[in-house]
Parts: sequence; structure tokens; C-alpha cells
Amino acid sequence: MNIFKYTGLLLLTTFLMGTAYPAAKLGMMHTTPLMLMGIRFLLAGGLLALLSANKPQPKGAKSWLQLLLLGLFQSVGVMGFTAYSMRWITSGESAIISSTSPLMLILWGALMGTAYRVRQWVGVVIGFAGVVITFGMNLSINPGTVFALAGAVSFTVATLIINRIGPAFDKRVLAAYQMLLGGVMLLIFSFAGEHPSFELNLSSASVVIWLVIFCSIIQFTIWFYLLSHSDPGKTSSFLFLVQIFSVICSWLLLGEQITWYVYVGGALTCVGVFLVNWQGSSNSQSAEKNKSSVLRLQEEMEA
Repeated sequence: MNIFKYTGLLLLTTFLMGTAYPAAKLGMMHTTPLMLMGIRFLLAGGLLALLSANKPQPKGAKSWLQLLLLGLFQSVGVMGFTAYSMRWITSGESAIISSTSPLMLILWGALMGTAYRVRQWVGVVIGFAGVVITFGMNLSINPGTVFALAGAVSFTVATLIINRIGPAFDKRVLAAYQMLLGGVMLLIFSFAGEHPSFELNLSSASVVIWLVIFCSIIQFTIWFYLLSHSDPGKTSSFLFLVQIFSVICSWLLLGEQITWYVYVGGALTCVGVFLVNWQGSSNSQSAEKNKSSVLRLQEEMEA
């Protein structure tokens, strides 16, 4: 792929990922967190399912139960907890702590006997040091921190699930139905545990359109294209840009004031995620053999 095209698409898709955090916080001014995420994934999953109608569809109760479990952790757990975290912390801080899932996966893999490179362990140490600095400078532990961590843990669990069930599904069908089922569950949880309401106006409608069309369907399509036409390991290593774009967009759109230690902690977390994912100059066969579980997830289902 032409380097300019590759760079442009990479910047665009990570930018769209980063805007999802401040966009969600803007949307929560007009509705509740679970209601907003439920609407997002119900519409995005439904549209993507229609676009994937010509792909092999899930068959049997077992397949649908697997998709339901994945939707519970990926769409409900990750985005539900992340959205709630932004009631107490900034969207930039939520993006930073949510990005620690690749570091958690390394720790889980090590417990399961997977061997990792020294560079990846250095990345884990640096990344978690960044999180400690980001939140440790503020001595109070609030619910937002706990919810953001729960979102990162949910993403880790979703990664393990997709590594097990992913090969049995078409990539786009998998992404579509886990979002669709996740959206349904989010709406059920919203009516059961929130006092859901939706203030329909230009601002709330714009947020929903942005989250559904740009942050889900378009971003998903571009990401898959990049993974299919480039080295997945090297492409995924630039996911640290999501945090940077999220912090910048949160400052521009929400006026969030970021303290110096959040910048330092966020930068260290970016370096840690980059080191964990970077595949170096190894050939494609070696890269595929040594690919970490987080990269396999990103290839299968980044949405």
C-alpha cells in the first residue's frame, strides 16, 4: 500500500476511535450511559448485519450463545463500564486507563505459560507505571477509576473469548451480531437499572450519528482494510494514537483541563502499548507465529 494512503487511513481510523470517548460524554448530557451505548450498538450492529447479509451467517444455538457471551463482555462490559466511568473522570483519563487491556493480556498469557519478549515485558512495566502516575497522583480512588478498570478487564475477557470462537465466524458477521446483541442487552440493563430518557435534539442526534456511522461502521471498515493490506502487528502498534486523539478531542470539545501528570502518565502508557504490540522487522510468517492475543482480537473484531 502507498505509504501516504496507509498513513492517512491509519490516522483517520485512530482519530475516529479517539473521538468516541468525548462524543459519548457529550451524548450523556442528553441521556443515560447505558441507553446511549445501547442505541449506538443496536443501530451500528443492525446496519452492519444488513451489509453482511451475503456472508455466512451463524447457525445453531451454540453459535448464538457464543455471540451473546461475546456481546456481553465486548459491547456491554467494555463500553458500558467506560461510559459510566466518565461520570467521575474525564474522557481522556478513561481512554488512558481503558487502553491497559493489552498489558493485562500479557500478564494473563504469562500465567498460561506463553513466552513473551523482553521488549514486551518492558512495555508492560512502562504502561502500568503510566497508569499509576495518571491516577496515583490523585490520592482519591473514585468510582470512575473502578469502572474504567472494569472496562479494561472486560476487553481482556472478550479477547480471550474471540481467540477461542473467532475462527468459526466471518469477521464482519461476528462484529455485527456481537454489537447488535450487546445493544439489546444494554437497553435491557438501562431500563432495569437506570431511569432511561433521551432528549432528542440536534446535539444528541449528531452524537448518535457520529458514534454509529463514524465511530463504528466507518472506523470498523477502515481498520479491517488496513489489517488486510498491511502488517497487522505494526498497524496495531499505533493504537496508542487513540489515547492522544481522545485527550486532544476532549480538550477541544469539552474543555477538559488535563493536569501535567495525566500527560506524563498517558505518554508512558502509549509507549507501553506500543512496545507490547510492535512486531519489529520480522517476516510475515514469524510475525504470525509470535502474534499476541490482543493482535488476533484486533484483526478479528476491532469495531
